[in-house]
Amino acid sequence: METLSFIRSSSPVGPLFLAASAKGLVRLEFEGRAMKIDSKAIELRESKQALAPYLRELNEYFAGERREFSTPLDLRGTDFQLACWRALLEIPYGETRSYADVARAIGHPQAFRAVGMSNNRNPVAIVVPCHRVIASGGSLCGYGGGLDIKRMLLDLEQGKISPRLPLGIGA
Repeated sequence: METLSFIRSSSPVGPLFLAASAKGLVRLEFEGRAMKIDSKAIELRESKQALAPYLRELNEYFAGERREFSTPLDLRGTDFQLACWRALLEIPYGETRSYADVARAIGHPQAFRAVGMSNNRNPVAIVVPCHRVIASGGSLCGYGGGLDIKRMLLDLEQGKISPRLPLGIGA
């Protein structure tokens, strides 16, 4: 049985659930949308200490002091999902791409709907920036945290709003 360290933390975008393996961050989810964890294969152990580096970087991100995350990731998914999530990591801070752009970037130009489904299953919100993916027409669409949070994250990155302080993240 694998053991993951976890913590629940407040944030400027609401409560977050974070879990990490010895290899890196496995989950960063909005509390109301956390995916199920197989309790037969994974044991969760609360540890603020183990998640402190991730919380620190989130704190810096929300303060407008961090544009890229450097803590390790332990992404788990299908080959297609992993390709999509890696493509998301290539979208620069403050910029957006369409689902079609991401589909082209991974070599599957017609798979924009499948890219959308992979975004929907992204287990590491914010750090794997699915909030930077928009509709081809430029409108916001689909986000696990809700469109208001997607807009807030994009506005933060594009300098349209001031960084959120106090953060309330337990780093």
